[in-house]
This record gives sequence, structure tokens and C-alpha cells, in this order.
Amino acid sequence: MVSQWRQPSDNAAMRIRFTKMQGAGNDFVVLNETRGPLNLSPAQYRFLADRHFGVGADQILSVRPAPAGSAGIDFSYAIHNSDGGEVEHCGNGARCFVRYVRDQGLTAHDSVRVQTLNRVLDLHLQPDGRVQVDMGAPVFEPAQVPVDVSGLLPRQLHGWDTWPLSLDEVTVHVAVLSMGNPHAVLLVDNVDTAPVLQWGPQIESHVRFAQRVNAGFMQVLSRQEVKLRVYERGAGETLACGTGACAAVVAGIRLGLLDDAVEVHTRGGPLRIEWAGSHSLAASVRLSGPATRVFEGEIELPENLAD
Repeated sequence: MVSQWRQPSDNAAMRIRFTKMQGAGNDFVVLNETRGPLNLSPAQYRFLADRHFGVGADQILSVRPAPAGSAGIDFSYAIHNSDGGEVEHCGNGARCFVRYVRDQGLTAHDSVRVQTLNRVLDLHLQPDGRVQVDMGAPVFEPAQVPVDVSGLLPRQLHGWDTWPLSLDEVTVHVAVLSMGNPHAVLLVDNVDTAPVLQWGPQIESHVRFAQRVNAGFMQVLSRQEVKLRVYERGAGETLACGTGACAAVVAGIRLGLLDDAVEVHTRGGPLRIEWAGSHSLAASVRLSGPATRVFEGEIELPENLAD
């Protein structure tokens, strides 16, 4: 998806430093705001994410100090999608976050605690270079996702409800949950031929989801292995989605299709998801995968971009 922005009315610009990173092909522009906020506008985030005129990214990550008075928290960070909107959570971004603060000398610790918009994450840099993220517990109550299920007749599988969504030409059943951000997971026979680009936008902006939703298309290969494509809210289809992988595996476990540890094959590479949900629905989900610095640079960011 190419972000849209309008040319500024004059040549006023600010120069900022950035780091380009990726986790399983999910790519990010990372900004250091530990010494002070940049106070960027939604249009400036869109400019940074634009793959023709900016740096190019699925999301922008802003590294910030821990909130005042927050004992035991090392940092906070904000996440903005390529459309300029702020979102709650990003698993692949969280992995890149801990790699970034270590590489930049902002911490000497291999484990850090980070405050996001709506939860605290524990991030761990592992000896093999991969990063593990404690993503917290999934949320299943429809009102907290949020999704409006009034008037819908659920279909139960393994004791858990899936919900019908009417799209333009078909009705699909989705498993709905939150991983700090909303997800709708759809089982498909073949993820490579699934109509992700047709159904994804319809699911993302479906009237049942007041805050829109990430649409996951999952093919189960075995009880320990799945293939996944995700049409992300505000970003379109990405090469990988960390929270989407977590949501898909959690849904598969609750539906009785998967074991507690699953390899998720995304178009950007493999992710490992672990969840002891068969023992406790309140168990935290753990996400492991790569986090890589691509390059660093500076960019002149127009100050008068119009929304």
C-alpha cells in the first residue's frame, strides 16, 4: 500500500535521523525520542512511510523514555502505521525495538520492559540473536476486542465461538480476539491462493469492528506448523505480522487444531509462537523471531505537510 501525502506549501523542513529495521520482512523506521519528542504529525508519519518519497516502512516506531513514576519500566514507545494513525501493539516492531536500544547503547541489558499504548511488554534478546517477546495474554471478550456480535449466530468449534461476517459476495466465519490490538482469523485451505487482497480490506473496515481489525488468513499444515498472511489495519498486506501470528496460533489452539508451540511461516520468514492456552486462557503468548538493522540515515522531513 502506498501512503498518500500532499506537497507542502513552502520549503520548510526539519532534518531527523532514523534507523531502518525489519523483522521477518515487516519493516520499520525507528526514531530516537529519548532526549525529547519530535512531535510529528500524521502527515509526517505518512511521508516517512512512503516508499517513493520517504524512507518506506510498514510502521514508524518512536523510542521514548519510560513514563514518569513508572517503576520497573525501561522505555515507552509509540507505533504509527503507514497511514499515519497510532496503533496499540506490534510484535515484530517490539523485537526490533529491543535490538535498536541495545545497538544504540540506550541500555546494556538483554531484557527490557516497555510501555506501549495499552500494555507492558517484556522483551528478551537471546544468545542466538533472535528476540523473544512476552506479548501478554490474549483477550477474548468481544466487547473488549472490540467487535459487535449483536444479532449474530456463532458457530462453535472445540467449545469456542467463531462469528459470521458478511462480505460483498460471501459470508465467512472468523475467530476474533485481541493481542493488544484487534484480530479476525480466517481458516483457509491454501493461503497462497486465498483472496487476501479482496477480502482483507472488507474485513479490516467491516462495520462490526469499531476500531477496524487485522485480518489473518491461516492454513494449518500440522499441529505444529501453519502458513499465514495478514492484511494489517492501516498498512495493507505485510510480509509478516507479529501480533497476527500470535492471534492466529491462539485461535488455532482454542479451536483444537494446534499444539502449544507452533512455527508460523510468513512471506517474510518464520516466527515461533508459544501459548499454554490448553492449561490457562490467561497464559502469556511468547513470540520469537529475527530483528535486523538494515541501514541508518538522515532525511529532510517537510514541516508543512497537509492532512
